[in-house]
Amino acid sequence: MECYKIEKLNFTYPKGEKKALDNINLTINNGEFITICGKSGCGKTTLLRLLKPALEPLGERSGTIHFKNQLLSETDFRTQTSDIGFVLQNPDNQIVTDKVWHELAFGLESLGYKTPEIRTKVSEMASFFGIEAWFYKNVCELSGGQKQLLNLASVMIMQPEVLILDEPTSQLDPIAAQEFIKILEKINHEFGTTIILSEHRLEEAFCVSNRVIVMDNGKIIADSSPKNIGTILNKLRHDMFYALPTPIRVFCSLHDDGESPITVGDGRIWLENFSKRNTVNNELIPKTTNPPDNDTIIEIKEAYFRYEKNSEDVIKGLSLKVHKGEFFAILGGNGTGKTTMLSLISGLNTPQRGKVLIKGENPSDIKNLYNGILGVLPQNPQALFVKKTVYLELSDMLSDNNISDEDAEERIKNVSSLCGIEHLLTRHPYDLSGGEQQRTALAKILLLSPQILLLDEPTKGMDAHFKDLFANILTNLKANGITIVMVSHDIEFCAKFADRCALFFNGNITSTGSAREFFSGNNFYTTSANRMARKILPDAVITEDIIRACGGIVKQKEKIQMSDNIIFTNKEKEIELKRNAKPKRKLSVKRIIGGIIFLGLFILLLVHQTTDMKLLPIPDSTNVYASLLLQAASVVMLSCALIFFFPRYNSKAISEKFPKRENKPDIKKIISILFPLVAIPITIFIGTYFMKDRNYYLISIIIIIETIAPFLILFEGKKPHTRELILISVLCAIGVVGRSAFFMLPQFKPVVAILILTGVCFGAETGFLVGAITGFVSNFFFGQGPWTPWQMLALGIVGFTSGIFFKIGILKKTRLSLCIFGGLAAFVLYGGIMNFLSVIMSQTAITPGSIISIYLSGAPFDLIHAISTIFFLWFISEPVIDKLERVKKKYGLMNNP
Repeated sequence: MECYKIEKLNFTYPKGEKKALDNINLTINNGEFITICGKSGCGKTTLLRLLKPALEPLGERSGTIHFKNQLLSETDFRTQTSDIGFVLQNPDNQIVTDKVWHELAFGLESLGYKTPEIRTKVSEMASFFGIEAWFYKNVCELSGGQKQLLNLASVMIMQPEVLILDEPTSQLDPIAAQEFIKILEKINHEFGTTIILSEHRLEEAFCVSNRVIVMDNGKIIADSSPKNIGTILNKLRHDMFYALPTPIRVFCSLHDDGESPITVGDGRIWLENFSKRNTVNNELIPKTTNPPDNDTIIEIKEAYFRYEKNSEDVIKGLSLKVHKGEFFAILGGNGTGKTTMLSLISGLNTPQRGKVLIKGENPSDIKNLYNGILGVLPQNPQALFVKKTVYLELSDMLSDNNISDEDAEERIKNVSSLCGIEHLLTRHPYDLSGGEQQRTALAKILLLSPQILLLDEPTKGMDAHFKDLFANILTNLKANGITIVMVSHDIEFCAKFADRCALFFNGNITSTGSAREFFSGNNFYTTSANRMARKILPDAVITEDIIRACGGIVKQKEKIQMSDNIIFTNKEKEIELKRNAKPKRKLSVKRIIGGIIFLGLFILLLVHQTTDMKLLPIPDSTNVYASLLLQAASVVMLSCALIFFFPRYNSKAISEKFPKRENKPDIKKIISILFPLVAIPITIFIGTYFMKDRNYYLISIIIIIETIAPFLILFEGKKPHTRELILISVLCAIGVVGRSAFFMLPQFKPVVAILILTGVCFGAETGFLVGAITGFVSNFFFGQGPWTPWQMLALGIVGFTSGIFFKIGILKKTRLSLCIFGGLAAFVLYGGIMNFLSVIMSQTAITPGSIISIYLSGAPFDLIHAISTIFFLWFISEPVIDKLERVKKKYGLMNNP
């Protein structure tokens, strides 16, 4: 029976130049184990996400996807959630709770299962996956392999009919990856669950797969059994052939008759039979060559390190020497201390005992350590990304290097070509695939021209084709005298390209040696080629060794030569670039003088208010209004000083990047704002004049309903996507945190600024909901009272009005326009509503005089609130609008505000 049936499926990302998926026709039957492979960017992840509607990316799609003989888009949400399981590449991206047992129960709780059923299913699944030992642990204490196993168990507890996995082993060590694939095989066999696996590590996946699908440029180029896929790719002379398991590559390269072996065991039997029929010469395998014993550039002497005072040592008596121009690879299981060791070398952490020396010096004593000496590529490449596009990321690395614009452009062009990211320069770094992010992060590091390169899992997420290009890059770097220290789980890569390898275990190095010596002596941490051929060809370490020894021909790939304009190879080149450098842009003298004047006035006002020193000719007064005016003046002086000192933004208005919408608001939105404006005053009038006991709480409850109900009905009528609800929750959380963070400064709050930006970017209804919920939730921290619904109304009206004014063109996405509106909104809208509340709550008889008195007494507070809103809008409007518009564009959220 068919599980999925895909017909003529096409998909194009917004503004995409080509199709991500091109005419995909595919049928997946129940109970199959399918592995999908291909180069990075071939469309694997896009295809998998389209099979799970909740994860479907934004873009233009055509064609049909049927799930269990029903259109997937018409399948109810509960079925999509429970019957289609999805495990993501990064384990941390899928965990949502704090405890292991909470995570296991979360899915069942969301589906409405009863507590006894949840307990039964959780205990059963924990036993099946062997989770009992860490059942009550915090998820932050788990290793990468345990987190991924927890994600798998959390999905399987809902008993899905199909399990989709997007490169789930990319962050696991070899042994953990093997165990994870074996569990998938067990699930497939014992539960009959259909498995659809996207993977770059094919050695283990091929052994358990029924079918293998190879993709390239959004198309399916091969769909067959694992035994036949090698022959197909070899005839096509496709680069994916070099990513296939060693037994298949050896068999196809030697053009032997019969059926291709898949597993290492099958390969060993096949090689024994082959050696009986053909001559096999172990002498044709290259022998071990020791790397040159150059000067020591990195040295660790008896280092000990622990993260907490009372915790166990993570690094235990580690001693290590790395020579100049050497490629030194470190392998080991997750949690053994490899990444911590890199942090010691990079100076991010300091050992409690022992020494770490770089070129004979302590890292903390080296000036400009990260500019020309040390380059660090972290395990998570996103840690390096701070800009909106890949091009800006690369440009940022050269901004302080005193080189001309022409040279900078040339270096960016060369490194982009070298790392294969020239087509990604206009993309946001967070929108790239895992492999593309790795290459972008590598390009950033190379632009710094480091003498030492520290790499933490650099091949994670890379396909076989780019691994060869990456190895070419490292080879060229090494030829130019660059020292490379790499932590990796990629055994095949290290065996093929590293000079020396070391095994890290329990905080120390247990063995080290040249790559061939190291891997030929290990049982588990060794290559597939060595395990397959060690009895017949004991010196074989990589696939090419077996092919050579068996008389086959190893094809040599073309090498890429690096440009000198990427890595400085001599001082003359560096001097020449500095000679032609463009001077840094500095602040003008006028801006510096203006900033100093306003900063001085701020200091004088601050000293005047907080000490007994009266430096200004201002009469001392204990009057609360005079004090508030002094505070407002202080805020104004500080704001002006920051504006003078703050670097200039691009003179182009934000609205040029994000033009306003021209369409006018519809009648529903007008009614939704008029209803509370009419109903609430009537409610207040009735409560004031007919409820003699002044029942504020009853009035408050009625006002809450009148405030939120029309907007909830209007918003729900749009049938919002889950992503929109999550976004609203995040914006509310930011508003609550922003209000709480400035609790010590009366009326100085960023909430109104956040609401205005929300209304401008996501529409009037969203602005109102965020405002009302922010007022309600934040008052849990400040103390609930009868003023709460009024604050909800006031904040909601600010968000709603900003959305309406932007839509009809009165408000624009420019800093000046936003600041003017923000000041008026805080003073007139929010202040006006809250002052009116003070009138009806404090006055037994409401008269024009009492109203004027309350509004005048509240003016200083409202003025500070208006100034703070202008202050926050001036500094956060551009970056926040950039972020919100990117989220809106990427996920297609609220496109019709």
